[in-house]
Amino acid sequence: MGKLYVVGIGPGGYENMTLRAVKVIENSEIIVGYTKYIEMIKDLIKNKEVISTGMRAEVERCKKALELSKDHVVSIVSTGDPGIYGMAGLILEMRKDEDVEVIPGLTASSAAASIVGAPLMHDNCNISLSDLMTPYELIKKRIELAASGDFVISLYNPKSKGRPHYLKECIDIVKKYRKGDTPIAVVKNALREGQEHKLFTLDSFDDSVVDMMSVVIIGNSNSYIKDGVFITPRGYKIPQ
Repeated sequence: MGKLYVVGIGPGGYENMTLRAVKVIENSEIIVGYTKYIEMIKDLIKNKEVISTGMRAEVERCKKALELSKDHVVSIVSTGDPGIYGMAGLILEMRKDEDVEVIPGLTASSAAASIVGAPLMHDNCNISLSDLMTPYELIKKRIELAASGDFVISLYNPKSKGRPHYLKECIDIVKKYRKGDTPIAVVKNALREGQEHKLFTLDSFDDSVVDMMSVVIIGNSNSYIKDGVFITPRGYKIPQ
């Protein structure tokens, strides 16, 4: 009897994976994943059977992993956390009687937040601006509701060549509910090679620095910058 692990590898690279994720991958016979994700853990899977596919082959990948898991111990890998825009949901939707276990990982918003300070200290949400799975009108509605509810907002997939204006339009929605000095962080390649970050305010925000490898974090009404660090207060009373 085999088993399928749906493994979050975090930003990519051994040092930012959980010990449990590393152990599960080491104990797996077969590793399945998107080609770029496989490359990120190549040193960990040198002696294993590897099955990789390109972009937009998620259903094919999950089907193959489920089939193989009937007789083998298999890990299908996702960057970040597999339950946050990863493979866990699709695997569980497609599962019949296969034994499946989800292994969590460090999601992109948490990785990005650690680089710029503590922007996620109060109620917050993740919203993807990709309209491949979600209609853009619904995305804008979610931005509006999150902004009106004063959530800290982390934007995944914020900008691509095919939708260059979505980010600006969503920032304009947030401006209806936040002051101009509300901090915004742009973190590119969080906790991996090529890492960069910039801090802005709503008034000074420049979306030209944003790409698909970025996470954009928008503060709530109490967020601020202190000594170059992005902070969202939790509400503790600090002695003067």
